Amino acid sequence: MVYTRKIKEMIARLKGMGITDSEVLKAMQQIPRHKFVSPGSEFRAYEEAALPIGYGQTISHPYTVAIMTQTLKVKKGDRVLEIGTGSGYQTAVLCALGAQVFTVERVAALSQKAQNRLKDMGMHFVPRIGDGTLGWQTYAPYNSIIITAGAPVSPGKIIDQLQDNGKLLVPIGDEQKQVLTLFKKDGSRVETQSLDKLSFVPLIGRKGWQE
Repeated sequence: MVYTRKIKEMIARLKGMGITDSEVLKAMQQIPRHKFVSPGSEFRAYEEAALPIGYGQTISHPYTVAIMTQTLKVKKGDRVLEIGTGSGYQTAVLCALGAQVFTVERVAALSQKAQNRLKDMGMHFVPRIGDGTLGWQTYAPYNSIIITAGAPVSPGKIIDQLQDNGKLLVPIGDEQKQVLTLFKKDGSRVETQSLDKLSFVPLIGRKGWQE
């Protein structure tokens, strides 16, 4: 199968780019990324590229998904809130790691496509359509929160939805370039660490960029 070779090439490339978490690599090796892209883009699915998925959104580069997941150190049973379901690929990686995933998407059509795709693959998760910039208080606290779109400012009160020692990962910057930023909650203190420079679609909502 042509995709088998492409998956192997993707995993080898990610290792060369510094992805060392064997569980993250195993999860990404198992998930058929070509099923998460728009028709006609399947052959490019494993390239280091952000491909359009409709509605002005993209599926993130494989490296972006890998480095964000590796940074959070997701363990089996962790409660993870994902802001920006998109194609559902990041959701699938988190599910493959054994996380309890709660995922929010503002574009209803995208969310429904992702839900159908993930359910066909036997993935278990809790979806919601709405403004993810506000988080999802119903199922808090979370071990991790991952925001897969670029925010103009730090996430503010959404950090309150983390449990103690929880982590929030979000790209912060302008609408073209952002810095991947990790927030670690330690009681009433929050530690901040700047990581890679990456590029994401804008985070739209009350606490993000306005439509």
